[in-house]
Amino acid sequence: MHSSIFTDEQIFQDEMERIFHRSWLFALHESEIPRFGDFKLIQLGRYPVIATRDEDGEVRLLINRCRHRGAQVCEASRGNAKRFQCWYHGWTYDTKGDLVGVTGQEAYGDEFKPEENALTRVPRIGNYRGFVFASLAREGMSFDEYLGPTKPLIDMIVDSSPTGELEVRPGVVNKTMYRGNWKQIGMDGYHPHYVHMSVFKIFSKRESTTGSAVGALQLEDPFDDSSQSRTRGFPNGHACLDFREQRRPHAAKAIEELERSEEGRQYVADMIAAYGRERAEELIAWHGDPHLGMFPNLQLIHDHIRVVVPISPDKTEVLMYPVFLKGVAPGINAKRLRAHEAFYGPAAAGSPDDAEIFERTQRGLLGDADPWILLSRGTGREQVDADGSVAACISDEITQRAQMQEWKRLMTAR
Repeated sequence: MHSSIFTDEQIFQDEMERIFHRSWLFALHESEIPRFGDFKLIQLGRYPVIATRDEDGEVRLLINRCRHRGAQVCEASRGNAKRFQCWYHGWTYDTKGDLVGVTGQEAYGDEFKPEENALTRVPRIGNYRGFVFASLAREGMSFDEYLGPTKPLIDMIVDSSPTGELEVRPGVVNKTMYRGNWKQIGMDGYHPHYVHMSVFKIFSKRESTTGSAVGALQLEDPFDDSSQSRTRGFPNGHACLDFREQRRPHAAKAIEELERSEEGRQYVADMIAAYGRERAEELIAWHGDPHLGMFPNLQLIHDHIRVVVPISPDKTEVLMYPVFLKGVAPGINAKRLRAHEAFYGPAAAGSPDDAEIFERTQRGLLGDADPWILLSRGTGREQVDADGSVAACISDEITQRAQMQEWKRLMTAR
């Protein structure tokens, strides 16, 4: 890769048009707006969007721009409203985006048609098990084709709940802004031994971290190339650090620790009742951690949803939403949240490491006397699996290559 793709302003603007305005993007989890009138503001590429639940129970994604003079019609980041009224001239819209009120409408004459002036709707919406995606393009790859073989990994996080339901609370979020390019956030199994060395030493001394993927660190080193962990690239730029085979043998230990408490015993029993013993044991061992990156703006890591929001070539916002399981005792979710806070929270040890290394990388990229960046680690040991994904050792750069191959495809498409 040429370093200019991380630093050049024109390339960044092209990314907005060719990637963020044409392909599928993660929007939100449907549980963030559970009731009629619930809404949340999100950003899709350059577009400010209102995500709302209409009176029919449907999730609507509406461009937050009045059809009169272009002012935003919603300023609150989240809440509940049956109407959105523009502060400029009072035009009013309902939760479907329909124009239901125009001040002084008689001045527009008979040719004015309210139905032709609804809020602009995002053309395409896809929903897989509560994860809502959107495409600003009216035509293009289908949602099912976009997901491809990643569905079993999304199932992993959803099926961590014995009821197969998640709860994401829109007001519970960690925000990180770093001075670096959005593409630096990737699934990277090569860096933990170096960037997070001190964190792993601390976690290795803790007595209990079961209920989170952090617990797997105590069992064996998941980032050692001799382990069963794999780095994996999928079609469409998706990629993951696949710990399934590495964690599966440790199901008994994970269950043993859970069953030390009444809430844990109930969780194990409910999971077995819901999925059968074999599947339940796998899910418990996996800790609901697909460690999956969905190109270009979503990552499902440990106990949270991570949304990547590009601001400029050298500025990126990262939103991290803890994921809570439905159908479990409060203590199970509390433990998941504490584990999330320990590594990813605002006072945590892990996320600041990542933000710091991204900023150091961005500064280094400006010194482009030798502008080419190397991503060849593991090219000689790649294997194609039955699902079409390409896999190799955990430290190999398959994930980066998968993401950048899709980046190139989209950026050069006509």
